[in-house]
Amino acid sequence: MRAYAKTDIGRSRKSNQDYFFVSTEPVGPLPNLFIAADGMGGHNAGDFASRFCTEHLADYVRRSSEKEPGELLSRAVREVNRELLDAASRDPELTGTGTTMVAAVIRSGICITMNIGDSRLYHVSGDRIRQITRDHSYVQKMVDMGRMEVGSPAYLRQKNYITRALGTSAAEPDLFETEVRDGDIVLLCTDGLTNMVSDEEILKVLRTEEDLETAVEKLVGLANANGGRDNITAVAVRAGEQEELC
Repeated sequence: MRAYAKTDIGRSRKSNQDYFFVSTEPVGPLPNLFIAADGMGGHNAGDFASRFCTEHLADYVRRSSEKEPGELLSRAVREVNRELLDAASRDPELTGTGTTMVAAVIRSGICITMNIGDSRLYHVSGDRIRQITRDHSYVQKMVDMGRMEVGSPAYLRQKNYITRALGTSAAEPDLFETEVRDGDIVLLCTDGLTNMVSDEEILKVLRTEEDLETAVEKLVGLANANGGRDNITAVAVRAGEQEELC
């Protein structure tokens, strides 16, 4: 298994409120762990939330004896949300703090994914790209109800209205399990990438660049070339020999 990650401030923001964690080695009872988070709530609050939740989730996993990845990630994100709300209640500068998050573990040919908000995970296999996560957003809800079209003016205007996030009472994560084969790529990313680069462009880069570092650097560069209106984070993982749970 190989992985490469990059975060970039973009071309419009004054600070980078994204944060990531990457380990191809065991983290507590998990054989590996990958996280991407997109903070919100102003400069200090957004920076704090993404870093706090990412680091505290990884710490929770390290201390846990739970060996089922989905259950462990669900428990971890609920505990981290409680801790974030507690921290915000004690510091007025953290009012409105919150973050989206996507996390993944790959074990024995299965990618277990947890997401909350609109940070995404994609699975790339051969010439196919598939979005595994579903955005927790107002526009996704409208699309699901048949009341809005993806890419329409209304969709683009309201795309940043998130319906679930850490730092709120609506912090229930979704879980997904996806079969992955050796050589498949799993991509975790924030909306600073997906708002600027289409799924087709992402697929083209990941298919044509064998080296993960080059691929991720190109994706971030493409997001900036297309406007770079937000912070950009991409975590690419190529599946290989899988570690079993300890």
